[in-house]
This record gives sequence, C-alpha cells and structure tokens, in this order.
Amino acid sequence: MIAFESLVPVFLIILTGWALRHFGFIGESSWAGFEKVTFHVLMPALVAMAIITTDFGDVSISQLAILAITPALVVTLLLLIFRNTWQRWLGMDGAAFTSLFQGSIRWNAFVAFGLTLQLYGKPGLSILSVAICVLVPFVNVASAYVLSRYGRDGKPLNFVALVRTLALNPFIWSTALGLAVKLSGVPLPKVVLSYGDILGRSALATGLLLVGSGLVFSTLRGYFNPLIASLALKLVLSPIIAGELGLLLGMSGAALAVPVIAAAAPSASSAYIMARQNGGDPELMAAILTVQTLASIVTLPLLLLRYAV
Repeated sequence: MIAFESLVPVFLIILTGWALRHFGFIGESSWAGFEKVTFHVLMPALVAMAIITTDFGDVSISQLAILAITPALVVTLLLLIFRNTWQRWLGMDGAAFTSLFQGSIRWNAFVAFGLTLQLYGKPGLSILSVAICVLVPFVNVASAYVLSRYGRDGKPLNFVALVRTLALNPFIWSTALGLAVKLSGVPLPKVVLSYGDILGRSALATGLLLVGSGLVFSTLRGYFNPLIASLALKLVLSPIIAGELGLLLGMSGAALAVPVIAAAAPSASSAYIMARQNGGDPELMAAILTVQTLASIVTLPLLLLRYAV
C-alpha cells in the first residue's frame, strides 16, 4: 500500500505532462529547452547532491552493481542469441528488433528517481546512482551495437563517438563528480549544498513532466505482439531477476528495492531518438515507451509488494 501511495503522485505528474503537451498549454518549441535544462542541469544536481550528502553505510557497492547489471545482461543475451526466433515469432524485421531490444534493456531514470525519492529519500538515490554507473554505459553500448548491426542504415559502430557520448552523459559525469567530492572528504560550503539541493528538488517534477509529454497513444495500434514481448522482458522478467538475486544475496530494504525499481522502470525516451536517428523503428519505439509507462502503474506496486521489505 505504501508503494502504491508513493507511486500515485509520480504518475499523476506524468499524466500532467501528457495533458500539458496534448492540449497545447506548452508549445512544441518550448519542450526542447525544458528537456535540456532538466537533463543537463537539474538532474545532475540531484544525482551529485544525493551522493555527496548520503552515507552508504554497510551497503555493498559491488552487490548493488551486480543487481543492476544482471537483468540487462540476461535480457540482452536472450534477445541476441535467439534473435531469429524472436523476429519469426513476432513478425518483425531487423529495424523493429532494434526497438524491441532498446525497449527491453533501457530504463527511464526519471521514473526510477521519482519513486525512489518518494520511498527512500536521498539514501535511496545514492543506491540508484550505483545502477546509473553500470547501466548507462552498458545499455548505450549494447543499443548502439544492435542498431549498427540490425538497423535499416547499417552504419559501422563509431566507438570514438560512443565514448564521447558516454563521457558527456549528465548521469555519468554527475555521478563521477559526486563520488569524487565524497571520496575526497572535503566538506562543501553550506551555500553550495543549499544551491545544489534547490536545483535537485526541481528535477523530480520537471523530469516526470517530460516523461508524460512523450506519451503518444496513437502509436499503439498494430504492434500487439512486440508490445507484449517488451512488457514481459522489461517490466516482469528484469525486475524479478534483480529481486530474486537480491534475496539470494541476503539484501533487504532500499538495497534490494532500489535495484528492482531500476530494473522495473519503463524504457527511456532516449530510445526513440536513437531509433529515429540510427535506422530503428521509431513508431514501434514510441508505442513501447507509451505502453510500458502506462503498464508500470500496475507492475511497479506489485513488484514492490514482494521486494520492498
């Protein structure tokens, strides 16, 4: 019940974002700037401040990293090893397969941040930052490879550009900055802490509004089989792998629930941009993003009933 009550405000903000865009309250040209400020300024402040101001205590960083990466790794292997079978069963071409792939391993950090902050506060965000460190590089490299290999364009994978993209990713550099300050042991002035805290508090609402603005209900027709597959892989299999592995390792509380939240979060809007720019299937990608975001309203509370212990 606590998980459900914490999730309701998160999804109400998401629906508010959809309404703002759908009814034209915020013009199309304004959303790009809104997204840029949130992604490059507000969210990095939230991530860095959560790490700097929180004590990890006895939480095992290596175990958290294992819980974060294992679901994505298992799903990646299942999709790539049996790619021909997936495409035959679901009636997909290579471009559609790349969208299924991205929809099954990418995760929406805004949703994960929102629910984690509601349930566990800043200590939970510090745990989530570990998932960021291992998941962001992995899913970006894996997605870039699959798009270059099976997308319509078939462009060679540019590792130099990929490394540069990863290095400039706000989630990566803000995590690195937070860890550097934390490990240095140098106390920050109170004014700096207050400044970062104010910016970070702004990130949650703006990030969730952006998630809602990306919902496109008109794309849902005609993709039943791939949508069901993406739901099963991303919203069911991935978090169950994280949760059961965490229980096996003897983890509990936020150390168990937060990796489950990361695994259970719907796919990210960056997947649509990747699909559109690199020969994927952007229409299928938009449908996957929309249906996963809506379905997670049901799946996340059910998963947390078992793993939020």
